[in-house]
Amino acid sequence: MRTGWLAGPLVAALLAAAGCGTSAGEHRPLPELVVGSRTDPESALLAGVYVAALRSYGFAARAETADDPMARLDAGAVTVVPALTGRELESLQPGAVAMSDADVYRAMVAALPEGVAAGDYTTSAEDKPVLLVTGATAKSWGGSDVSADLSTLPTHCAGLVVGVVTGRQAPPAVGSCRLPSPREFPDEATMFAAVKAGQLTAGWTTTADPGLPADLVTLADGEPALIRAENVVPLYRRNALSDRQLLAINEVAGVLDTAALVDMRRQVAAGADPQAVAGGWLAEHPLGR
Repeated sequence: MRTGWLAGPLVAALLAAAGCGTSAGEHRPLPELVVGSRTDPESALLAGVYVAALRSYGFAARAETADDPMARLDAGAVTVVPALTGRELESLQPGAVAMSDADVYRAMVAALPEGVAAGDYTTSAEDKPVLLVTGATAKSWGGSDVSADLSTLPTHCAGLVVGVVTGRQAPPAVGSCRLPSPREFPDEATMFAAVKAGQLTAGWTTTADPGLPADLVTLADGEPALIRAENVVPLYRRNALSDRQLLAINEVAGVLDTAALVDMRRQVAAGADPQAVAGGWLAEHPLGR
């Protein structure tokens, strides 16, 4: 009888202790998520976008720069790394032939390391290479002084002289046209001046460059694409994000577009903090709506 008398209070005490432990575990703060980026302003800005997205869902997150954020992601030192699909594909599979948004994304996903997965890519935000020419060149190639198609370039391949800013990569070919080695310039202003002066046929930049001059014409890529897609995409450690954390970073794909990326890059180039710029943009374009 005495044993039975003790059993009830003892079991109740054990259950209460177990219940308290479970409750404490449920309310324990989740670990802070680290979004890795390279040290350049564009990469830091994109990291800021995904940090802001995670914070908007109530998750602690911060950005961290590194010379090789993908290596840190592969090692588990960071959880998310923003990337551009085409550049990531080229680094994983040099010489890959995919060009369109969807094909580049699929090829990139197939080439990712085993422990790394890709979230949704932005269908409306890109930063792919683009050639700029004068209005006179655009008109002579069958366009107008404000628009022209990249597809006309291969028919004018002979004698092309193109420029690029030192340190940037330029596509070696456009369709059937194997381009000559580009002339290098110290900055965009000098390169674009050379285009306007007729020293260059065209100059390379990218679609999200905030410094595109209004008096030059962008050669628009069409379908099928002649230049590899470069869409923003979050890469993350497989099985490291909860469903809601993954939802937070994936929802960026439906909100971010090239115009917003250009505007944010312009603010950063003027000296604004990338995280503050990203947070301000997300406040004006809240996720989940």
